[in-house]
Amino acid sequence: MPPSSPPPPIPPNPLPHDGAPAASHHDEARHRALLIRIRLERLPATRYIWSLVLLLSLGGWFEYYDLFFTAYVGPGLVRSGLFTSTAAAFFGFNGLASFVAATFAGLLVGTLLFGFAADRFGRRLIFTSSLLWYTAATVVMAFQHTAQGIVLWRMIAGVGIGVELVTIDTYVTELMPRELRGRAIALSQIVGFTALPAVALLSWWLVPQKPFGLDGWRWVVLAGSVGAIFVWFIRRGLPESPRWLMARGKFNEAERVAAAMEAHVRQDIEREEADESRKPRATPAALFASRPAETRGSLLELARPPYRKRTLMLMVFNFFQTIGYYGFASWVPTLLIATGITTTSSLQYSFLIALSAPLGPLLAYRVADRIERKWQIVSTATCIAIFGVCFARQRDPIWLITCGVLLTCANNCMSIAFHAYQAELFPTRIRAQAVGFVYSWSRLSAIFTSFLIAFFLRHYGTRGVFAFIAAAMAVVVLAIGIFGPRTRGLALEDISH
Repeated sequence: MPPSSPPPPIPPNPLPHDGAPAASHHDEARHRALLIRIRLERLPATRYIWSLVLLLSLGGWFEYYDLFFTAYVGPGLVRSGLFTSTAAAFFGFNGLASFVAATFAGLLVGTLLFGFAADRFGRRLIFTSSLLWYTAATVVMAFQHTAQGIVLWRMIAGVGIGVELVTIDTYVTELMPRELRGRAIALSQIVGFTALPAVALLSWWLVPQKPFGLDGWRWVVLAGSVGAIFVWFIRRGLPESPRWLMARGKFNEAERVAAAMEAHVRQDIEREEADESRKPRATPAALFASRPAETRGSLLELARPPYRKRTLMLMVFNFFQTIGYYGFASWVPTLLIATGITTTSSLQYSFLIALSAPLGPLLAYRVADRIERKWQIVSTATCIAIFGVCFARQRDPIWLITCGVLLTCANNCMSIAFHAYQAELFPTRIRAQAVGFVYSWSRLSAIFTSFLIAFFLRHYGTRGVFAFIAAAMAVVVLAIGIFGPRTRGLALEDISH
């Protein structure tokens, strides 16, 4: 087959001219925004488009590593005498729950108070600066020798991680055409979740040891700091989001970025034999014709229709979903130890369970854009409740690992669906702020969840922990199933309006 033709060039300002009076500045901005959106929606899935997702995913890999080592260095913190696995008081500072809570306290501050940063300063700048922020704070934390110092610097690192989480979801969502958004988020998390077996393997190997006289958990923490080395290379390959540029009134720059993206796609098409997936898709102007141009927005919009209902729904969802997700992911080795397994064996089993972390995203990738996202969330939340209850009833290592694998896959499939879903529901002008606000409710929940998990574990064992998780998943199913809008196959501008 001959190579497919690239998207036809669009003049920089193709307003109709028929002798009528000149269009207003608002109409011109609206028309230019329309044409840029059409160009973005018509980009086919070439190597360049996927390379953008991979670059963002590489930054996300270190973020996931930093986030998930919370669970795996826990036994090492306990072994070193800095923390205890449970505390005598509910908010006991010497308990491991305070370390986990510090992580999510930082995430809460990052998502709630600094979520605006990506809307104010741009996706590209905040993506790279937040990566440097939490890397530096994590290095400092690795050399602390008191529980207070570790908790403080863990919270500071959490601020950077929280900002990064919001920015990556927003960035990927805005760069991708509507038919690729779900798969792009899935691919991003496939790469990100490979950090989980990496940190689990290092912890299994290093936590029980003291290489060169330094506690093994410190080596695990420091290993993630190499992410700073890649920041410059990642940043050079990423364009700014054209949608963000339009929202800031920078139409000339948005047109240059769109043109550069089209040029890269054209080169891919010329290099490779064409097939249907690489042909530019027709996107009629009527799809966007009735949509106004994006303007600078305010977070107060979340309290007004049509976003108020979505905001309330996602606040409830995020508050309860984190109980299921981090109630397991942040406590895997500790939960296994509670069943009578030794520290070394629990880290071994945790590593085997962690190997399945990318499996859920790989499965979700196949259906990410084929099944309505709200139903993906509902079905995976149901599976989390079922597999969690089964995990709590097991004592045989094979069945513990099997249930842990199923639970991990369900958790990660839900993660992919809701990361794409909540970024789709708000307009570009406030997308990062809105995602940060609703996401912050999961961080607030996670702070208390840490202490609640410790409470249930101390008084009711693992069965009590997973009964608590199952109840939270029931709320998730009701919130999304009843109030969640549909987004499949719709352009971002159609969903947000």
